[in-house]
Amino acid sequence: MDQITLLGLKIDRVRVVEALAFIEDRIHRRDPAHVVTADASMVVLARQDTELLGIVNNAELVTPDGSGILWASRLLRKPIPERVSGVDLVAHLCRLSAAVDKGYRIFFLGAAPGVADAAAVKLRDRFPGAQIVGARNGFFTAEEEEGIAGQLAALKPDVVFVAFGIPKQEKFIARHRAAIGASVYIGVGGSFDVYSGLVRRAPVWMQNAGLEWIYRLYQNPKKISKVMTLPKFALLAIRARVTGRS
Repeated sequence: MDQITLLGLKIDRVRVVEALAFIEDRIHRRDPAHVVTADASMVVLARQDTELLGIVNNAELVTPDGSGILWASRLLRKPIPERVSGVDLVAHLCRLSAAVDKGYRIFFLGAAPGVADAAAVKLRDRFPGAQIVGARNGFFTAEEEEGIAGQLAALKPDVVFVAFGIPKQEKFIARHRAAIGASVYIGVGGSFDVYSGLVRRAPVWMQNAGLEWIYRLYQNPKKISKVMTLPKFALLAIRARVTGRS
């Protein structure tokens, strides 16, 4: 992969088609991979959280998830061609799962009670034949984690989507990927909220204009803490441009 370092994080300069080809190759070879979908808030958090930074920089694939990442890459003269978001990867892989010659086994883990189940139902309706082999909410204790990992392992998923939010989802994957035994693990944030119908995705024109975060904040003002990382991210990128240290 063509990889850059952006404000301390390694990010792969990939398009959606290339990310999917990488994921399918890992599934076919049964070669485990952690796919991180990195946005601006992750960059800011990782600069303060060495555990998260290590997980991201050791992940097998880090995709550019967010207009902020694309903007900073252009500012720092390391342009990334396309956004590859967790929410889009969920739909693409469910579509591939429904193909007769694919049949990838997928598990949804995370979100509030009932949300992952609802997302699974709607995505099965959207992609008839999709092999979504199970769904579970993200409300459990640290003491229950090992047992949940065992339950997932018994289902033999190819892909596990984890929707706990950053950095909890990345740390869960790092702790339990070996025990679960899947081929691909992807942290997908609020994707199940979108596909369950609990949250509407921004209109396409807002997505294309890099304004999806405004729409998300309008729907859920509790996301203000995440949005507040954007000015800090912008200042870090501008400083890196001025100093030449990216």
